[in-house]
Amino acid sequence: MTATGVRAHARIVARSDGRGGTSLPVLEGEGPLALRRTRGSGAEARVMIVGAMSGPLGGDRFGIEARAEGAARLSVGSAAATIALPGQLKGEARYDVRLDVADGAELRWLPEQLISAKGSDLYVSTRVDVEAGGRLVLREEQVLGRVGEEPGRLTSRLTVRVAGKALLDQELACGPGAPGGWDGPAVLAGHRAVGQLVVVRPEFAAEPVAARMLGEGAALTPLAGPAVLVTAVAGDALRLRRLLDEALGHLGG
Repeated sequence: MTATGVRAHARIVARSDGRGGTSLPVLEGEGPLALRRTRGSGAEARVMIVGAMSGPLGGDRFGIEARAEGAARLSVGSAAATIALPGQLKGEARYDVRLDVADGAELRWLPEQLISAKGSDLYVSTRVDVEAGGRLVLREEQVLGRVGEEPGRLTSRLTVRVAGKALLDQELACGPGAPGGWDGPAVLAGHRAVGQLVVVRPEFAAEPVAARMLGEGAALTPLAGPAVLVTAVAGDALRLRRLLDEALGHLGG
C-alpha cells in the first residue's frame, strides 16, 4: 500500500498441455487479487479470484490479465462479489482487466457482481482481444448500491476486438456526478442492476444470430463479426443473473 492507495496486479496464462488438457504456466496474484486453481472439467482449467482484502477503495489501482493460448480452455470466476467502497484517500479507484484469446483457444470470464457502495468512485476498464478462431464468453454484472443504499459513482468501459477489428466499444457512467439521464427511461429506467454478456464464436460468422428480445429487460444484438451482445437490466442481482444465464442457455451455453 502507498500514500495513493493499494497497487495490485494478477496474471494468468493458460496453455495446452499436449495431452488434451490445459496447464497454467503463469498464475500470479498479489494483495487483494489472490488466485486459486480449482477443479475444472474435461480440458478446462478453472481459476478463482479470491479477494484477500476489502476494496477497491478510493485511490486503489487493481489490474488483472488473462491469456488463453493455443488450444487452451480457461474459465475464470471469483469467490465473491467485488464491492467498491469509499476509502480514507480521496480520488477515483481503478480496476483494469485485459483479456487475450488466441486462435483455437477459449476463455470464459465469469466473475461475480461488482457492487458500487455509497460514497465510492470506481472506473472499470475491460479490454478484450480475440484472434480469429478464438472463443469467448464474457459476463459483466454491476449492482448500484447495497440493499436500501444509494450507489457510488461507477464508470465502466468495455472494448472487444476480434481479429484486430473493433466489434464493441462502450462506456456507461452511473451514480453521483455521472452525466444526466443515466437513470432515465433510455438507460437504466430506475433499475439497480445492469449486465451484459459477450459471446464470440467462429460459427457465428457463417450462421449469424438474429436480434431479439429475451424476456423483459434483456435484448440480444448481433455484432459486426462472429459475436453477439446481450444487455440486461433488472431490479436486483438475482434477477439479473437469471436473465443472463437464460440468454447464455439460448446461445448453447
